[in-house]
Amino acid sequence: MSVNVGNLDRILRVVLGIVLLYLAFFSGIPAFAGGFLKYGAALVGVVMLVTAAMRVCPLYSIFGVKTCRR
Repeated sequence: MSVNVGNLDRILRVVLGIVLLYLAFFSGIPAFAGGFLKYGAALVGVVMLVTAAMRVCPLYSIFGVKTCRR
C-alpha cells in the first residue's frame, strides 16, 4: 500500500485518537461509562493512531483519496 495520508491529516488523526482514548478511559463522563460507547470510542481512537503512524488509510485507498503531496 502506498502512502496516502498527509502531514495535516496525520496530526488531526493523532489529536482525534488521543481525545477519543481520553474520553473512553479517563474522562469520567457518564455517557462513556457504558460498554458500547466506551469501547467504540477506544476502537476508533486506536484506528486513528495506527493510520497516522502508518500513513496509510484503507478507506482513502478504496475511494482514491490522497492528502499527501507525493
